[in-house]
Amino acid sequence: MPVPHDIAAETALWDTFAESAFKPDAEPAFCWTQYAGHGPGPELLGSPRRVLEIGCGTGRALAYLAQKGIEAYGVDLSPVMVKKTTERWADTGTTFACGEALEWLAACEDTFDAIYSIFGAAWFTDPGRLFPLVRARLMSGGVFVFSQPPAIPGAYGPQGMYKGGFAGKAMFTYRYSYRPAVWERLLTRAGFASAEATILEPPTPGHIGTLLVRANA
Repeated sequence: MPVPHDIAAETALWDTFAESAFKPDAEPAFCWTQYAGHGPGPELLGSPRRVLEIGCGTGRALAYLAQKGIEAYGVDLSPVMVKKTTERWADTGTTFACGEALEWLAACEDTFDAIYSIFGAAWFTDPGRLFPLVRARLMSGGVFVFSQPPAIPGAYGPQGMYKGGFAGKAMFTYRYSYRPAVWERLLTRAGFASAEATILEPPTPGHIGTLLVRANA
């Protein structure tokens, strides 16, 4: 059964996150993992002309791609974050839009060579609804790549997540966790020709790894 996302409440949560996460002096950077300089880079996207990041957050990855001459587009739920990214990365030519990923993709008429998510919307959106919409916006031969923490063993499907601290106003969202093989099945059922989900080991043994998923349209 789908969980009851409260988009207004989640927007407030991500606006709060934006106030602390966005650093105006940050430089463009692209990294799939939570460890700087660890793991593969944007080569997983192939050689795209146009890319879209869903749940683009601080916009650093898009700015990095834009500086490489790629048409870079991003969508994020938080109006606060989108305002900050639009102002910070204006000189890169990156285009940012504010919207809920499912609604934005459903209304979008553009197509992209690559769509990706780095600890973004692919983690916080029902994949049964998200993946077909992503597939529809990809050009033939395009790729969809996303990363997030791997599932905690035995804890699969939608998981509730409170804003940090566990005190004060109850602000929460849902994230989605599955075993790698399940991610692959969800993608192929959504119309992708192939999918590969792996868990990248962390740079320090015993620390949290990174789920990395790549699907071909």
